[in-house]
Amino acid sequence: MPADRATVLVLGGSGLVGRHVLEQLLSDPRVGRVVAPGRRPLGRVDARLHAPVVDFDALPEAADWWAVDGVICALGTTMRQAGSRDAFCRVDHDYPLAFAGLARRHGARAFALTSAMGADPRSRFFYNRVKGALEAALQAQAWRSLTLVRPGLIGGARAEVRPGERAAAMALGALAPLLPRRWRISPAPRIAAALVASVLAPAPGCRVIDAASLAAPASTDSSDR
Repeated sequence: MPADRATVLVLGGSGLVGRHVLEQLLSDPRVGRVVAPGRRPLGRVDARLHAPVVDFDALPEAADWWAVDGVICALGTTMRQAGSRDAFCRVDHDYPLAFAGLARRHGARAFALTSAMGADPRSRFFYNRVKGALEAALQAQAWRSLTLVRPGLIGGARAEVRPGERAAAMALGALAPLLPRRWRISPAPRIAAALVASVLAPAPGCRVIDAASLAAPASTDSSDR
């Protein structure tokens, strides 16, 4: 990043992880401006925040707000919300990749992605295949600094109700002392902190931050298993 304060573009700023990303960026003195494009008004006001409403299917390629130092992507949906595999791919693969390409073309040097544990373009699981395909496509863009954050089940209070995730979180929380770290809940603030650190102090090349590194502490944790 340049010696002066950084400009960071955030995708998915209205989601669970994205809200924590915005909070951490806007409270960090190293950050001069945050650009958070969305399909709907973000509903947040800050002197350093610019939140344009954008059609993700027709991105404004010449907009001046593309001039950023780094990009954090916390954009994502579920199959239930998306309604189809094609719609899921559009949100979790096509949109992040389109934003990444334009930001890179305008000079961005660092990209940090909220991916998923098990991301693999050859996975037999559709969700993991999509995440893995996005990771591979981002690597092909040859970013100076690319960070792939692969959380497990994300912990935190979501705006929308996800009964399956809530039940899984309760089970994982109860079993945390017995579980390997990689299977524990990944708290949203920890994921956000990893993303923010990756773009404000970018390391060269591609690195992966795994679920074990993001795990919530357990009351009884004698080893990292």
